Amino acid sequence: MSTLPVIAAVDGSDDSLRALDWALDAARRREAPLRVVHVRQYAAWGQPDVLVSGPPDIGEDLVLDQARTHLEERTDAPVTEYVGVEGVPGAALPEMGGEAQLLVLGSRGRGGFTSLLLGSNGLAAARDAECPVVVVPRPGREVLGEAPAEPGPRVVVGLHVDGPDEATLSFAFTEAALRGARLQVVAAYPWPVQTWAAAGQIVPPVIDEVSIESETRVLADGFLAPHRERHPDVRAEPYVVPGDAAGNLVAASRDAELVVVGRHRRRLLAPARMMGSVTHAVLLHAAAPIAVVPPAPPEE
Repeated sequence: MSTLPVIAAVDGSDDSLRALDWALDAARRREAPLRVVHVRQYAAWGQPDVLVSGPPDIGEDLVLDQARTHLEERTDAPVTEYVGVEGVPGAALPEMGGEAQLLVLGSRGRGGFTSLLLGSNGLAAARDAECPVVVVPRPGREVLGEAPAEPGPRVVVGLHVDGPDEATLSFAFTEAALRGARLQVVAAYPWPVQTWAAAGQIVPPVIDEVSIESETRVLADGFLAPHRERHPDVRAEPYVVPGDAAGNLVAASRDAELVVVGRHRRRLLAPARMMGSVTHAVLLHAAAPIAVVPPAPPEE
């Protein structure tokens, strides 16, 4: 059985070349082939600001030529194929997730405050692809928070103790093992807890913060236990903190190699694929590459 490739989406931009470098390293670590894909978008169905003026000659693709030149001096490059397809990137890229173990692409912005925004193609791929999607941000994103006290490679994963996603945890442990990195498991809990009385007054919480923190840590250790057994070489550390999950994950992204978040599971009343607000915020603001992991398919 052949190994599924790591797919890198390129479009000729510096953003996509950074993503290509990340995908090359990921393919090498996984001992997987690398597939470099350029989705060529033309006037028949595209938007005016991203069009190529008419399809080029068959076999001619300057973007793929640029990628090939970018990689040709890499002596450790895995088996690489270059594929040009025609279509709308926001639709074509997610479809490729069905034949990849990882889809990697860059983010893009338009300057000013909107430089934090992720391109629509990245959002579509992260929301709809069947495989994990890694978005490589532009360098220089600043995040609040202190640098980690312990040096060395670090992978960050978000853990929602009220509804943990096993696929996300499994991906994070595997990625940490591949990188020889420790795993920082961010388990955030809301504090202060506010309860409203009938008259509109806030009632002080019955449970103190120490109890909530302790319970969160116990739950986190329980969910991590089977993954620790499967990956005994990965040092996984629960990072139990008060506040919103998105803010804590973004803060933890500083100097991290990767931030891993899950995508929403489909619900009965919302069957379309969705991304949660935490995942969306991390994609917009994290300083490290972000992996968005789709939920495991439900058991029959």
